[in-house]
Amino acid sequence: MRNNYKQAALMALQHFDLDWTQIRFNQRSDTCTFVIETNKEGTFLLRLHSGRSKEEINSEIAWLELLKSKIDVPLPKGVHDRTGSVTFKVEQGNEDGIYASLMRWVEGEHANERLTEEQIYKEGVLLAKLHKAAQELELPPGFNRPVWDEHSFRKAMLRLKLHYHSFLSDDEFVLYQSAAEKLYGWLSKQHKNKNRRTYGVIHGDLHQGNIIFKEGEPRPIDFGRCGWGYYLYDVAHTILGLYPLQRELVIKGYESGAKLDGEWFQTLENFTVMVMIENYCHHAPDPRETAGLKAEQPYAQAILRNYLRGDPFLFNTIEI
Repeated sequence: MRNNYKQAALMALQHFDLDWTQIRFNQRSDTCTFVIETNKEGTFLLRLHSGRSKEEINSEIAWLELLKSKIDVPLPKGVHDRTGSVTFKVEQGNEDGIYASLMRWVEGEHANERLTEEQIYKEGVLLAKLHKAAQELELPPGFNRPVWDEHSFRKAMLRLKLHYHSFLSDDEFVLYQSAAEKLYGWLSKQHKNKNRRTYGVIHGDLHQGNIIFKEGEPRPIDFGRCGWGYYLYDVAHTILGLYPLQRELVIKGYESGAKLDGEWFQTLENFTVMVMIENYCHHAPDPRETAGLKAEQPYAQAILRNYLRGDPFLFNTIEI
């Protein structure tokens, strides 16, 4: 399978006048990516998209251009091919072909376990910058991106129902279903009103793996899941992989640029559970992920039990 993607990547590179010296596989999930090294132009990321229309990919790249005009943070940038397009189809024999796009590489490194308190605080500042910019931007005609809401969550749960046996027992899956039912009821009451400063175009996947640092400053990468959603849903992606005290630092950083009003704490707990379940829904069919999913279950199910009881867990140490 990887060889098929590499062949498609090599065909895609023919759309550009790049003096490239190396192509190496990066990763494959919904999008298969390759790092492209060149002699003079720098580094690029070639993306082969699955399940996305040309309009959706073009909208993502247009959104990045709009954001770039509003915030002082390096962002991925789409590269035009010889015809002036940022998205094009690579034909694959008798198959339908696959859409490809080329992005300029964003320099930086993952902090991994070395995150400092200052870096974590700045992640919150970064989120606030992205959300404030989103409120001020006028979307281009034909903007077409996914919506992350009750409907998308129900669709994710259908995927989990098909594949949960890979890492959950039947009783454990019932716990997930109970949490999902609670979330359905809550999500159905949320309002998608941009004027309330709670909803708009978000990154949609700004977990720790999609934040890199350059000279201590955070930079967001991989906007492939950007779309319509609640700003606190975005925050939930960032804090899920952090310890309770680190989560508080993200919130402090966020509030330095965007005030959180109303019942934000309960809202964020709901979205954190939603994001956690969505992650398992996404990875459940992949046998490469099974061992890791099983290892995470004691903590994940402890969170679900607290959530169903109504006990706060976001900033508290959870007993497993």
